[in-house]
Amino acid sequence: MRKLRLCCAALAACLVAPVAQAQSSTPATAGTSGAEDNRLRWLDPLIFSPTHAFAPPPASGSLAEKLEMERVRALVAAATPERMQQAQWDGEHEEPAAFAQAAARDFTRLPATSTLLQTISDEVERMVLAAKAHFQRPRPYQIDPRLPHCGTGSATLTGYPSGHAGYGWSVGWTLARLIPDRAPAILARAADFALSREICGVHLRSDLEASHAAATAAVEQLLTDPRLADQVAAARAELSRH
Repeated sequence: MRKLRLCCAALAACLVAPVAQAQSSTPATAGTSGAEDNRLRWLDPLIFSPTHAFAPPPASGSLAEKLEMERVRALVAAATPERMQQAQWDGEHEEPAAFAQAAARDFTRLPATSTLLQTISDEVERMVLAAKAHFQRPRPYQIDPRLPHCGTGSATLTGYPSGHAGYGWSVGWTLARLIPDRAPAILARAADFALSREICGVHLRSDLEASHAAATAAVEQLLTDPRLADQVAAARAELSRH
């Protein structure tokens, strides 16, 4: 039931999101600045800007943040070696292969589908990176240096929203829409892929939920964007044959 409520909540976010889709054949270029070009290419740069697509995270030192930290500590402490290994694997594999079992597909044999997933996940990543730079929230191990965590850690404040959760939900929601008979397993995998970030001690719950809502809203826009219609049609046709 909880997974169903999450899915319904995400769908509601998609349906109520403002729709201002550009109709020109030239991708949008407004967005963040810097050495790396993370400007949005397809999504409306105002609607999917950090201040429009994401609510502010819980304030530093707030009760909400303290409760999220307690949750992370509990998840890290309770994780079995097998689940921790899975969490570490998930952290190292932002790729369609993470959904191969849930989708019952070998994505190495699905070039059109892989191309669409890359287009969509790349756009969501751009949106998430802009939000990370805007909010500059610390990660759990930065709030509590004693907390065990995956990887070597970083001093950069990039906790909110979660990039891995953004990837998982952008790919998961896309596949669920294209392979509806596999949707329950795919969405469960997306939720578990995001949960791995808490188990790894590198994200808080609100980091994941922010990416969940924004990524699913973005996917709904992208799947109906006429400029991507050929990619969507090719992926649908390919998936119907496999």
